[in-house]
Amino acid sequence: MTKAISPPGVPVPVRTPRSRGRRIKLAPALRAAAGETSLNKHWRTYFLAALVETSCVKASAAVAGISPTRAYRARREDPAFAAQWRTVLAEGYENLELELLAYLRNPDPARKLDVANALRLLAHHRTAKAEQRAPTDDRSEQEVLDSIDAMIDQMRERAAANAALLAEPDGDHGGEGELGAD
Repeated sequence: MTKAISPPGVPVPVRTPRSRGRRIKLAPALRAAAGETSLNKHWRTYFLAALVETSCVKASAAVAGISPTRAYRARREDPAFAAQWRTVLAEGYENLELELLAYLRNPDPARKLDVANALRLLAHHRTAKAEQRAPTDDRSEQEVLDSIDAMIDQMRERAAANAALLAEPDGDHGGEGELGAD
């Protein structure tokens, strides 16, 4: 096989392999403005780890060595990063809930925790989570009510069966195949 030779002065096109995942390319000026160096090019790992602990974008961005604007831009442009962000925040809220529970069970006067604000924040998170789930639930109001009615009917049937079992005299549970019957 022969290689095509381009005329002098005409640049030869060079193919670069494409990456499989979507990557966000920032202009060098934006990288410089955000303060990116070779030391913090893996800022997302540090950012997400700090976000679990703090649930604060500004503080997490400072730990990662980037600006909060860059983090928000990456979240907006990269769906995978946005999903990681949501997962990390959910874990952060779980941590806050456990921390609050531990504090309420054993309050330490040396440790300060704003319980009212923590409870308010957790309530707000639950509401936001429920609102987020609502659009993905495609059932109508009547379908939801019907499913609740069916669940209640099943509970009533189980309760009646349990009551019937309890009403039977001891030893009269069918008799056949019971252990200990000689």
